[in-house]
Amino acid sequence: MASFSQIPQSMTSLFSLYASYTGAMMLLRSIINDLLPQSFRTYICNTFYFLFTPPSINSTLIIDQYVNNMSPNQVYEAAEIYLRTKISPQNERLKVSKTHRQKSISFDIEKGGQIHDTFKNIKLQWIFSCESKENSRDEKLYFELTFSKKHKDTVMSSYLDYVLEQANEIKERERVIKLYSRDCDDYDYGGGGMWGCINLDHPVTFDKLAMDPEMKKMIVEDLDRFVKRKDFYKRVGKAWKRGYLLYGPPGTGKSSLIAAMANYLRFDIYDLDLASIYSNSTLRNILLSTSNRSILIIEDIDCNAEVQDREHDSSGESNTKLTLSGILNFIDGLWSSCGDERIIVFTTNHKDRIDPALLRPGRMDVHINMSYCSFSGFKLLASNYLEIKDNHSLFGEIEGLIQKIEVTPAEVAEELMKTDDADVALQGIVNFLKQKRAEKANEVHVVNNENDHYE
Repeated sequence: MASFSQIPQSMTSLFSLYASYTGAMMLLRSIINDLLPQSFRTYICNTFYFLFTPPSINSTLIIDQYVNNMSPNQVYEAAEIYLRTKISPQNERLKVSKTHRQKSISFDIEKGGQIHDTFKNIKLQWIFSCESKENSRDEKLYFELTFSKKHKDTVMSSYLDYVLEQANEIKERERVIKLYSRDCDDYDYGGGGMWGCINLDHPVTFDKLAMDPEMKKMIVEDLDRFVKRKDFYKRVGKAWKRGYLLYGPPGTGKSSLIAAMANYLRFDIYDLDLASIYSNSTLRNILLSTSNRSILIIEDIDCNAEVQDREHDSSGESNTKLTLSGILNFIDGLWSSCGDERIIVFTTNHKDRIDPALLRPGRMDVHINMSYCSFSGFKLLASNYLEIKDNHSLFGEIEGLIQKIEVTPAEVAEELMKTDDADVALQGIVNFLKQKRAEKANEVHVVNNENDHYE
């Protein structure tokens, strides 16, 4: 063991050795820099790094926001949506946002934030990164997806597809259904047509429709079968579309049924007024400007039965017309195949006034009679409006009356809305039905008197 008197001498020797080593390194570095070119020095450094650095056990995928700094990257957009569902209490910093059209608050990870995920027992780590662009205030945003190298094939072949599928399902659930019209002020431009749109906030669902339960079941099953048969339509060589005819008196729920179909399928609605269209070419352009997964409504088709006789009134314009053959070609001809997964709904108050050429399958595949309110429909309305879940003492009298009186669901709903008191509301229904019965009896009496007079 060295004595205290030997320590200064040892320290002096140590510093002397360090100075000699440092000087030698600086001399060697100077010689290398002067004699060896930069490319060779880089090659030597990379070789030493490769030889003496242990191989990484992880792989990392970089998912940029844009492809070639131009086109949006679908994988990035899908990851952004998907990772919102993976936020956990471990994420200490989050971005919070909400627009007027969003139903709930949205949470996103902050720059530099990490999200951990598991897929088929594979642990994955997402990092939301950004870097400043040269000579620009803009930032390059991207995700880093890191995982064990041994799972690279699974991640690239299955996991990324899974993220895309999940993101599409989330978007579909959160998508705001649009109601498009050519008379709206808020316009979207596309194809050859011009549509305005608003959000469809109609709350009706099939559960709330005052329809015959068997009829509702049939419609739902038909819709489910339609959206699942893409391959079938392709195999048999038919356009992937479905036509419905809703017929019946006003107030029987035709518009509500269309809204329920849109809410069930998450399809946008295009409301088309044939009275505003004066040529077959315009009709074709309008068809091309509608999107897939949509419902096209043509209301009161019987009122447009003579469209073939209408011509342009303005002088100087060609006399091209909107013809019945143009409508038929639009429904099931070549132009009907310009798009997938579309439903066309025709409505009428008078089915007997529609040209038979329009009624056949392939054009109007499903005919739905929107009839007057039945007792089962009334009970559903009473449950919706008054929250009556069990039988009421007035139900028996109402059932006897409603079976004999033609009353629309709209008329019943209007009576039920007059008060929140269930007893008062149901007594109002009884009085209303009795009044309708008396009016009908009076009409019959008047007709009989007139017949007697002519005889």
